[in-house]
Amino acid sequence: MNKPISAALKIPEFRNFIIGRFVFVMGIRMMGTLVAWWMYELTRDAFYIGMIGLAEAIPAVSLALYAGLVIDKSEKRKLLVSTVILYAVAAAILLGTSTHWFNDAFGKKVIIAFVYSIIFCTGIVRAFTGPSFGAIIASLVPRELLTTASQLNSSAYLTASISGHALAGFLIAGINVTGTFLVITIFIAVASFLLSRIKEIPPIISAEKKTLEAVGEGLKYVLKTKEVLGALSLDLFAVLFGGAVAMVPVYAKDILHVGPIGFGWLNAAADIGSICMVLSLTLTPLKRKQGLKLLLAVAGFGICIIVFGLSKWYWLSFGALLISGILDGVSVVVRSNIVQLKTPDELRGRVMSVNSMFINSSNEIGQFESGVSAKLMGNVASVVFGGCMTVLVVIFTAIKAPALKKMEY
Repeated sequence: MNKPISAALKIPEFRNFIIGRFVFVMGIRMMGTLVAWWMYELTRDAFYIGMIGLAEAIPAVSLALYAGLVIDKSEKRKLLVSTVILYAVAAAILLGTSTHWFNDAFGKKVIIAFVYSIIFCTGIVRAFTGPSFGAIIASLVPRELLTTASQLNSSAYLTASISGHALAGFLIAGINVTGTFLVITIFIAVASFLLSRIKEIPPIISAEKKTLEAVGEGLKYVLKTKEVLGALSLDLFAVLFGGAVAMVPVYAKDILHVGPIGFGWLNAAADIGSICMVLSLTLTPLKRKQGLKLLLAVAGFGICIIVFGLSKWYWLSFGALLISGILDGVSVVVRSNIVQLKTPDELRGRVMSVNSMFINSSNEIGQFESGVSAKLMGNVASVVFGGCMTVLVVIFTAIKAPALKKMEY
């Protein structure tokens, strides 16, 4: 039974965590939006946007399993704060790279190479940061508040995403790329301060355990726990093929012909829908047939991506992304609740790292897939292809994994 939201927010440690994560996610979402816009301004080629996703995904995926072990063996607050500080350093370096002085001294080609290098480094940091946020929740609230805390965490994440996407558009229009990077650096620095106020959380597993054996335990657990594997796999392929947001800068500039503000709202549309659904499900949780609803929601998400790909009207495009976000919100809630409730405490870091491999990095790989598809097929065809593939994945999953349709929690 879900407890009232106020019960979780009354806990000071969890409150500091939620506020800190909100500010941090807002900062990194602003950075992602800004870098995509900046890269397209520099190159006028969607392929380079896709390469940003690949640059971050390679280290994030490669280090994910090892990062999970490090998280389980480390004092989680210290590790989390350290990684957030490293994000602030990366934002500050990008701030310097975006200045007129750097452009005049080194030129566009060096800037592009420098940006990819910094994004690659943030991918390394991300391998530790994302799972740390997920693993720390169970240490901040009692077991009976875990579902409520998980859904509040999802709500904070999505609300911050909306704010970050939209605010980045406004700031680009008002204070340009360099000024926006300054704001982002300040946001992430503030987040590191808030998260540092959380109490120390000691390691759960001993350092004596063999590294290779311990690293593989999280992946083995996911593979044998069918509910977790089914939810993660479905979300993985939906995000991988349905990454239309990666093409939003292209649509905003060349198809819908809107400026930075219209771009910011278009980029935030899916997140607006997601947060509305997540907040609704936090107050009125799904009680039955969560697995079936997950399948239907992901199929609907794919259809919305197809509509977005074909649309040449701004408000139809905005509406398609908004509804896709509403449907994605169902997926976010079902998946996050399953992972939190099914994962033993001693495996949280490693299972959250597997979750990060499946879900978070699939955003970047999906961004790369979108960029390559746009290069090969054209912008519109690549988005429509992604939406069609998402629907086909749902059909395939429903046929091959009938247990997922019956899944309840």
